[in-house]
Amino acid sequence: VNEGYAEMSVCLYLPDGRVGFMFGRPKIEHNDAMHAGGLEIAVVTPFEHLTIAYEGKVVVLDEPEQMTNPREAFRENPMVECRVQLDVRGVSPMYGGKPMYADGTEIETDAQNSFAKAHYEQHTRVTGTIEVGDEAWEMNGLGLRDKSWGPRYWQALSWYRWTPMIFDEGFALMLSIIGRPDGKAPRRSGMVLEGDEYHHIVDCRIESEYDELHHQTSMRMWAKSETGKEYEISGRVNALIPLRNRRKDPEGNELFTRITEAMTTFECEHDGVMKTGMGMTEYLDQVVDGVPIGPDYDGGVA
Repeated sequence: VNEGYAEMSVCLYLPDGRVGFMFGRPKIEHNDAMHAGGLEIAVVTPFEHLTIAYEGKVVVLDEPEQMTNPREAFRENPMVECRVQLDVRGVSPMYGGKPMYADGTEIETDAQNSFAKAHYEQHTRVTGTIEVGDEAWEMNGLGLRDKSWGPRYWQALSWYRWTPMIFDEGFALMLSIIGRPDGKAPRRSGMVLEGDEYHHIVDCRIESEYDELHHQTSMRMWAKSETGKEYEISGRVNALIPLRNRRKDPEGNELFTRITEAMTTFECEHDGVMKTGMGMTEYLDQVVDGVPIGPDYDGGVA
């Protein structure tokens, strides 16, 4: 069970822009199930069907940006009971997996400098109910699920931009741009769902607008798939919560990573029809001298 505890988080974007949030490090004694701190993720059919349940408390944030200071945010906002029951079914193939050499052997990674040993993603349809305090919502929508496993050090990457989105069960995208050290060009990748088939994205760009807190507010994106087809997407942030991870390096210096998680509305013309969809813009940056180090904060393009 590694270090003897799990990390559990619940983040609910409510229709009026509020966010319900909870985080914990509940103790665990085995890895037989994904069940800790009131949150349970159960696999019904591998790669096809999951259920998600949560019963516990969330702090309700009228201004999610307050999570910049978690201690203060938890102290100054109401804590209410929460109950979630969701049914998650894939609408696409699985994308990703464990990196392997051509002969099928596993690519070794440095655990101390690893962001994830392996990772996969899948666009989904989700139904169920969410109850927060005395409010309740019936859910029937589209989204994306992803899973990473293996050692994770949030400081292993200097910055990234990750933007999953879905417009309907036959059209969805995910753009990923990851900064690399030593002046190397960022790694640009992703996929587009056309019908029931994923196509690799071979190039993409993201140009973002930010507020005074360096939180993304809108973005313009371009992507090109392996088929040669190009996509132009615009995004508008509906609600954003800033999260963080801190640890010390071997010399005792504190390392600070910020992850801004934003529920985002997207628009993209597809086969002559302008479509509106939903998704996330997740921006990670190491913070140096109080400033995130991504290249796109002063009018640049990721």
